[in-house]
Amino acid sequence: MNSFKLATWNVNSIRIRLDPLKLFCQLTHPDIICLQEVKAKAEDFPYDEVKKLGFEHIALYGQPGYNGVAILSKFPLKEIAQHDWVGKHDARHISACVFDDIEINNIYIPAGGDIPDPIENLAFAHKLCFMDDVAEYYEQHKPSLSQRKMLLCGDFNVAPSENDVWNHKQLLKIVSHTPVEVERLTRLFNSLDFVDAVRKFYPEPQKIFSWWSYRNPNWQTNNKGRRLDHIWVTPNLQDRILSTLIVKEMRLCARPSDHVPVVAEIKI
Repeated sequence: MNSFKLATWNVNSIRIRLDPLKLFCQLTHPDIICLQEVKAKAEDFPYDEVKKLGFEHIALYGQPGYNGVAILSKFPLKEIAQHDWVGKHDARHISACVFDDIEINNIYIPAGGDIPDPIENLAFAHKLCFMDDVAEYYEQHKPSLSQRKMLLCGDFNVAPSENDVWNHKQLLKIVSHTPVEVERLTRLFNSLDFVDAVRKFYPEPQKIFSWWSYRNPNWQTNNKGRRLDHIWVTPNLQDRILSTLIVKEMRLCARPSDHVPVVAEIKI
């Protein structure tokens, strides 16, 4: 085995999405899946069903009802750690090492509500502070972290580029594409000189999306999407990214998530 496939997917409740998860595995045969919005505490997580799909190794930072992140792996996971930011224990970041030299960070950045004003909307303030907190930590520890082979993936809830949204001008005042959010995510991106694995294979100005609103019944024809789900790698990993794929077909399955999986094939 010379490579493995890693996927990131906001599954929007693992217990509701077990059939889509099985379908996704049949379609793409991933080796590691980073899930966000698991919406299950440890005693409610469907360990048996997930292990039947081949994922014997499971790292979970669970929480009942909302949030929650998990790493499902066909390979042993080491140095599993749960991370908290902005003083909240809200199950948004879990990390683990695989193949001894790759550190996987699975992050679910807060959505931020509907009002893009941190004074009027505390959820939006939390989102900005969350990104600042992670970025500051990486900046302060850059000398040691830059020696690691790190992969950062998940639902970042920000579409940073003009071509990560269906209409740049119309969405400038909509949460997920406002300049202040893009500025914060860009700071995080620059903190360890990350490389955008997906854009390496889908370069600008190509429009690419990973999320389509449930409120839009004609999402397939009008394609009013946003790219909220990302896979970033540190520079010492960029040459090991062999391909990436946005699995848009998963938005067509029965009881879909509003996000679709993003996959990267990585050389061991």
